[in-house]
Amino acid sequence: MPYNCRHCGGTYCGEHRLPENHNCTGIQDWNDPGGVFDSGFDDSLDSGGSGGTTSRASSLSDKLPIDTGAGGPLAYFRGNMTYTFLLLIWLTWVAQGLVAFLGGPTLYQSLFVLSPEHPEYVWTWVTSVFAHALPPNFFHIVFNSIVIFFFGPLVERYVGSKEFAILFVVSGAVAGLAQISITALQGGTTGVLGASGAALAVLGVITILNPDLRVYLFFMIPMPLWILTAGTALISIFFIGSGGSGGGGIAHMAHLVGLLIGLAYGEYVKRTQNVRTPSQIQLGGGGPGGPGGPGGPGGRRRF
Repeated sequence: MPYNCRHCGGTYCGEHRLPENHNCTGIQDWNDPGGVFDSGFDDSLDSGGSGGTTSRASSLSDKLPIDTGAGGPLAYFRGNMTYTFLLLIWLTWVAQGLVAFLGGPTLYQSLFVLSPEHPEYVWTWVTSVFAHALPPNFFHIVFNSIVIFFFGPLVERYVGSKEFAILFVVSGAVAGLAQISITALQGGTTGVLGASGAALAVLGVITILNPDLRVYLFFMIPMPLWILTAGTALISIFFIGSGGSGGGGIAHMAHLVGLLIGLAYGEYVKRTQNVRTPSQIQLGGGGPGGPGGPGGPGGRRRF
């Protein structure tokens, strides 16, 4: 089975998965005072006494008081903040449904929706990033999950789990705050929820690192990644320029701000790190955030 090198991003067979066995381009940038390269294959075997350092891609989930080691019930999420965040998104979605059913729209809004009327509810700066439109609208959470699923692991592999987590949460929160700011300036009161700001930040990073990466929209239509990113940006700019920053129920300002954050961070990574990217990837769905529409109890825009 193939293995991914967490130092250069390449894919190799079992015999060449170690950095020293495939002429790894990231060796010169890796701090290895112990003189023994860590393949990242099983960080749970690190004794901590060899004097070596932990791989940059080690997961924040390793610090959780639960078994995320090899063979544990959550081994799939070890070293993988992308899938940990995807799990949190879907768990939050379930919690939204329970709160909406048991607590009503007021409690739902105060817990999950970032609103221009109550920006002081600082917890919604984060919870709104993981919250999504409730049924019968499944497109919102599904399409955001698709973008994060395909592009998130690439970004996390290049920047590390801690940096990826910070990028995801901060870009999502800043994108949401930008959306409610322009809504307030336009005299509106509609709140926002959704991970599209964070998803577009991830997309922006990959666009800078590998603009010619071939993606398959709807799993059928091939195009370079930069065209997909440019098209998404142009749509948001059009709606914002026409005074519809929330046109179609989509938070276009949040989309644009998240993308700009990702592009800026991608440029930083490109200038400071030596990364290798794949040549193609398949992308399903209709773009981050999905079609517009109300997202559950009370008015809000999805992003």
